[in-house]
Amino acid sequence: MIKIANAPCSWGVLEFGLEGKTAGYSQVMDEMKEAGYTGTELGDWGFMPPVPHELSKALSARNLELPGAFVPVALSNAKNHLTGIANALKIAGLMFYAGYKDARIVLADDNGTVDTRTKNAGRITRDMGLSENEWKVFAEGANQIAFAVKEAFGLKTVFHHHCAGYVETPDEVEKFLKYTDPSLIGLCLDTGHYQFGGGQPVEALKQFKDRIWHVHFKDYSPEVGKLSKENNWDYFESVRNGIFCELGKGAVDFKAVLKELNNQQYEGWIVVEQDVLPGMGNPLSCAKANRSYLKSIGL
Repeated sequence: MIKIANAPCSWGVLEFGLEGKTAGYSQVMDEMKEAGYTGTELGDWGFMPPVPHELSKALSARNLELPGAFVPVALSNAKNHLTGIANALKIAGLMFYAGYKDARIVLADDNGTVDTRTKNAGRITRDMGLSENEWKVFAEGANQIAFAVKEAFGLKTVFHHHCAGYVETPDEVEKFLKYTDPSLIGLCLDTGHYQFGGGQPVEALKQFKDRIWHVHFKDYSPEVGKLSKENNWDYFESVRNGIFCELGKGAVDFKAVLKELNNQQYEGWIVVEQDVLPGMGNPLSCAKANRSYLKSIGL
């Protein structure tokens, strides 16, 4: 059975430390419930209560589950791996002891911290990527984090490819999966990031089907993508201008994506994400529209 969640990033609660006012966790949870979602990802550490029983109480009061938590780590530098393990274990422990023992650690690069990748999101070329040695370091860090989380709590780890990070393009996603242990780490397929990065989500579902353990539904506006290329916008300017639009208003073929997920008998979570910057737009209205769209295609 597929279940539908949302995430705090749809309310502008992002990991980048950007300026701007965002709603508190109580309002975000209340609005998720009002919009018809049955789960939420955790959001940045400290956004939701960081104490297990308080987190469980807040979620249970709204009949929400917790399918996962985003953990950014600058994996290309081995010096960051131990800190990454510690952060992942802290977050995994919070979810585990709050009672969410099927939740995923959604590991990612520390997106938005490398100028070349941030400035060229959506138009990455091979010369902007990792060297072979850096790929091995990157993958080893991901394997170590996934192993530590599995050993300590039995939770699964998925990797989130992401524009403005080192794993953005279809070739980079393929390479990451080639270098990492399939028994330890799967893929969080994000439809919007995959299409912004130059790929087609349905093709990714088919190509990486054995590694996809978690799915984010995000749409991509080709009109904004065109403007981004013409104006050399960086990642944040693209987001500010609506690169990730409401579901059904962009280029992602969600009907085909859902058909392929059903063909593969996918039974995990689909997490809706419409990334916005802090204070941007009307998150509740968008969340309702996105939920209505999913209902219209059978979810």
